[in-house]
Order: sequence, then C-alpha cells, then structure tokens
Amino acid sequence: MTAHIRKAALLAAATTLLGTLAGCGSTDHRPHPQDQRHKERGSQDAAAQSAPSRAAGQKPFTLVATGDILSHDSVIRQARADAGGSGYDFREMLSGAKPLASRADLAICHMETVYGASGGPFTGYPAFKTPPDVAGAIKDTGYDSCSSASNHTMDDGFEGVRRTIRGMDEAGLKHAGSARSRKQQSRPTLMRAGGATVAQLAYTYGTNGLPVPKKQSWAVNLIDPARIIADARAARRAGADVVVASLHWGTEWQEAPDHQQKTLAKQLTSSRHKGRKDIDLIIGTHAHVPQAYEKVNGTWVVYGMGDQLAGKMNDPRGAMSSAARFTFVPPRGGESRRTEETLEGKVPLEAKPGGGRRAAEDGRPARDREWTVKKAEFVPFFVQTSPRISVVDLSSPAARAGGAGRAEAYSKIRKAVLSRGAAKQGLRMGD
Repeated sequence: MTAHIRKAALLAAATTLLGTLAGCGSTDHRPHPQDQRHKERGSQDAAAQSAPSRAAGQKPFTLVATGDILSHDSVIRQARADAGGSGYDFREMLSGAKPLASRADLAICHMETVYGASGGPFTGYPAFKTPPDVAGAIKDTGYDSCSSASNHTMDDGFEGVRRTIRGMDEAGLKHAGSARSRKQQSRPTLMRAGGATVAQLAYTYGTNGLPVPKKQSWAVNLIDPARIIADARAARRAGADVVVASLHWGTEWQEAPDHQQKTLAKQLTSSRHKGRKDIDLIIGTHAHVPQAYEKVNGTWVVYGMGDQLAGKMNDPRGAMSSAARFTFVPPRGGESRRTEETLEGKVPLEAKPGGGRRAAEDGRPARDREWTVKKAEFVPFFVQTSPRISVVDLSSPAARAGGAGRAEAYSKIRKAVLSRGAAKQGLRMGD
C-alpha cells in the first residue's frame, strides 16, 4: 500500500470514529423505530398489570345546579331598592348562593322568565318581563350557564326570547333551551369544566298555551324524547364528555314526581349509543317545590329543585329549594388490548370482524369512556322574604336557627329530596 493510500485509509477511519463519538455525545437520543415500539409495548404491558389510572390531563369537576329564578313584582321592587332607585340590582338577593356557585367548576341556573326592554315596563306573574340586569347579577353570583326553556318562555313573544338571549350574551352567560335563530338552536351549548367538555341541553313541557310562531319554531325547545336523544348524540359528536339535560317538567306544587317525569326519566337514562349512555345527568325545574333525587338506570335524576329566587307566595313551600352538586370523575384508562365487554367476558376486538358495537374510535369499552359521578350532594336553600328578600343557604345549623321558617323549611326540603331512597343510593347533604 502506498503512503498516499495509507493516509487516505487512516483519514477515513478517523472520520468514522469521530462520527461514532459524536453520535454518543449527541442530545438526540431517539431510539430506532423498532426499539421505540418495544418500549411502548413494554409500557403498555406494565400499565395493564397495574390498577387503571385516570387519563392524562383529565381532572374531576364539580357541577352545581339550582332551581327557578322567578322575578315576581316584589323581587323587582327589591332589586330597584337595592340599586338605590336607579336601575335594578339583584346581586344582594342572590348573594347567599354565591359561595356555592362560585366554588363550583360549573354552575347552572334556571332562568324561568324572559327579559323586558332595558327601560321597562317590567312585570311579574302571570306574564313576566324581568329587568335584564338580572343576567349580570347571575354571572356575578358565579353561574356559568342558565337553562332558558320554560312555560314562560313565550310570555312576550319572540321579542322576549331575543331580548333574553341578548341579555345573557352581554353578561357572558351561556344558555340553552331557547334560540334567536335556527342555526343557534342546532348548536349544542358546550362548556369546559375540569378536564371535561360538558354539554347542556334544555327543554320545556309547554308554554302555557301561548303559541310558538311557526316561522320561529326553533325559538324554544319542547320536550320530545326522540329529539332529546338525537340532540345528546349530536353533542357527543361535537365533543361532549358529559351531557346534562335540563328539563322543565312535572306538576306544579306536587312534591312527588308525576307520571311524565318518571316515564321520561326511565326512557332517557336507558338510552345508549354504541354502549355509551346518552344522558349523564337530568336536572329538573318547574314544580316550585323541592322534589326527590333518584338514581334511575344508574344515572342521577333531580326531579325538581324548587325556586332559587321568588317572591312571597301563598304556599310557603315556594320559598324552599335544593341545589344539586355532583362531582364527576374522568373515565378509567383503557386496557392494552382493544376489548369488548360481553356476557362471555372480554373479547379482543381484533378477533371480531369490524370491531364491535361497544367499541369507541379509541378502542376502549364504552364504560371506560364514561365520566361518572363520584359524589352526589344536595344543599338546602330558603328565600327569606321578610324584612327583605334574600336567598339563604340552610346547610349550617346557625343558618337554620337564624330566621323564621328556616328550620321547618330545612326539614321539608330534606324529606322531599330523600323521599325516593336517594340516601341509600349515596346522596348526602353538602355545605
């Protein structure tokens, strides 16, 4: 070998050695694709052998729901006085609900009445036109959204619907149940809470005989089981992890759920799509008295929460309500192998042509994709109407002893809420 050739060979060897050393010292430690697959499979196998863990980035959340906000004439007068005679201020009346609503990850109210024009006139029962200032107070109290489908939604025609939606939009409140356009009505109301996307749907049994204009048939959602289920599935397709149905239903002043409530609750909670439930929670309004909580087909149903804010009525139960608070936890992680739950056990989906009807797009069984309620609570509330109107949280002994009628209200609320065995199903009183 000539000196020239030996020099070239030594130079090539040195270059190769330097390349090897440079590779050892590089900050790019990406393994070969084959090694990476082995690493991932090893991690999956280890995870499969351990207890299922919560999906990364998904956190539990608390959802609070409260009953009807009814602006009777006396409520409007109190709001006027609290504003010093200029405008209408509902914040002081609602302040008793603020600690509960503001601490929740998601708080939902029921806006039973429609708004009047900014300058009035404003009226109470029987045809409500509420000062739009109430929307800002509801938002300030800590609420994120309100259901707006009720038997009073058409009290001032389509203009009332449009003003109400505009008022809530300006206050930064989400809403569901009424709409100012067909496009708006077709879009589910979606909100983020913890690590979940929550959809709120809302419907009413009727509108007190007042017609919904044919050209604006989408102005208010009427209860129709097939429609509710279709809307729930559309919300899932839009990304909802949890679907909440707000239902304005039942018989006024009747504490026991009526036939419609019980039948519809069974129908909605039994409905499933690809093995996954369509409705995760039902919250009810309208009866003006506290009604029972109950698990139906494994899903919590609040038949009626009563009135969150109202003036003095002939029946003292109109001042009584409960707030519902549910803590949802994320689904468990999927298994390393794609399986389907069957009566015979877990069957690998790879062995089933076309997968399986309970399989999700991510390959997990339906129950491994469902957010579930870990804790169910109710909080008793009372509307003190003298010497001024104010919402009172009755969960503490001191609050129950602090005014006339409170102890009796607490006893009646508790009795109604637990009347269908909710305590045995895990419901507790919160604070």
